Amino acid sequence: MAQLSPILKQATPVVVDHGEGVYLYDVDGRRHLDFTAGIGVTSTGHCHPRVVAAAQEQVGKLIHGQYTTVMHKPLLELTERLTEVLPSGLDSLFFSNSGSEAVEAALRLSRQATGRPNIVVFQGGFHGRTVAAASMTTSGTRFSAGFSPLMSGVHVAPFPFAYHYGWDEQTATDFALRELDYLFATQTSPQETAAFFVEPMLGEGGYVPANSEFLAGLRRRADEHGILLVVDEIQTGFGRTGKFWGHQHFDVRPDIMLIAKGLASGFPLSGIAASRELMAKAWPGSQGGTYGGNAVACAAAVATLDVIQQEGLVENAAARGRQLLENARAVGDKTAAIGDVRGLGLLVGSEFVTADGKPDTATAQAAQKAAAERGLLLLTCGAYMNVVRMIPPLVVTAEQIDEALDIWADVVASVTK
Repeated sequence: MAQLSPILKQATPVVVDHGEGVYLYDVDGRRHLDFTAGIGVTSTGHCHPRVVAAAQEQVGKLIHGQYTTVMHKPLLELTERLTEVLPSGLDSLFFSNSGSEAVEAALRLSRQATGRPNIVVFQGGFHGRTVAAASMTTSGTRFSAGFSPLMSGVHVAPFPFAYHYGWDEQTATDFALRELDYLFATQTSPQETAAFFVEPMLGEGGYVPANSEFLAGLRRRADEHGILLVVDEIQTGFGRTGKFWGHQHFDVRPDIMLIAKGLASGFPLSGIAASRELMAKAWPGSQGGTYGGNAVACAAAVATLDVIQQEGLVENAAARGRQLLENARAVGDKTAAIGDVRGLGLLVGSEFVTADGKPDTATAQAAQKAAAERGLLLLTCGAYMNVVRMIPPLVVTAEQIDEALDIWADVVASVTK
C-alpha cells in the first residue's frame, strides 16, 4: 500500500472532513478554530461561497487552457482586476503556480534585466524550497541542507531583528544598513549586484516586521547603484497585514513584487508584478509553464478579490489584527516564558525563551500541541522553531479572536507552570 513520505510530519493530528470560514471539521465531527489558514492561504476563509461558486462555474467551462498556447477569460479578467490593487508602476504580470516559482521568475528577470550575477537576501528570510529559492532562504537550515552545492551568487545581509540582537529598533536598523554597505565593500560589488530580495515581515524567520527606515535605506541604495528592489509579498499580501500589501506600512516602492498564498483562497496561483519596461527585459522563452495562470485558479482569484474588497476584509484584518496582537501581548506579559510578541495585522508570533533568554523550542512545541488538543490550530516558526504563530483567515470575527485567545491563555498557563 502506498503511503505519504515519512518525513512529511503533520503539525496537528487533525484529519479534515470539511472547512467553513475560520473553522475546520474533522472526520469525527469535531470543530477546530483554524489559525493557520493553510499557512496564510485561505484569506477568505475555508470554502467561501462566492469563491466556491466561481470555481464550480469555471470547472464546467474550462479547467486547463495553457496560457502560452491559448488565452482564457479568467486570466485576462484577473490581470485587469489586479490593476485596482497593484502598487503604482507595477503594470505587468507573469503568473505561475507556487511561491518558489515566483521567486525564481523574479530572480531570472533581475539577472537578465541588469546583466548582473549577484543578489542580496536578508538574514531570516524565507523564499522557498526549490534549489534557487532555497539558496536564497536563511530562515532555517532545514530548507537547504542535504542537497548542496546550492546556487552561487547569493549574499546575505542582516535584517533589523531587534529582539534577536538584544537592541532597540534604531540600533538594529543602523547595524543592518551598515553591514549591507560592508557587504558591498567585501563580498559583492554594487556593480555586480542585480537585486535585493526582502520580505516586509519575516515569515518563517519568526514573524519580524521590517521598518520604514530600513526599507528606505534599501531603496536609496538600489536607486544609487541600479539595483532592483524585489519585495516578497507571498505571505504578507492581499490584506493580511491590515493594508493590501505589507510594504505599504513602510512607504517603500518595489521594482518587482512577488504574490501567491492569499491570491486565490487556496487554489495554486502565484506571480510577479513589475513595470512593463522592466518585464520586457526578460529574455524570450524565460517565462512560461504548463499550469501557470490556470483557468479555475484565476476564476477563484477574481472572486477572492471581490470578497476582499466588498466585504472590507483589509479593514477587518487591521482591526482584528490590533485585537489579536494586543491580547497575545497581554498573555505574554503574564509569563517570562514568552520573551516577545510581535506582528502586523493577522500575522502574530509569540517567541518562547528559557529563564536565561535562550530559544525554548520545547515549550513552544508543547504550547502548539496543547492548543491543537483544545481545538485551536497554530503553527511554529523561527530559526529555532520557538515562535508560535497565529494566522487566522481575514474573515475572522472579534468573538473568534477572543475565543482563540482564551484558549491560548489557558494553554500558555498550563505549559509554563
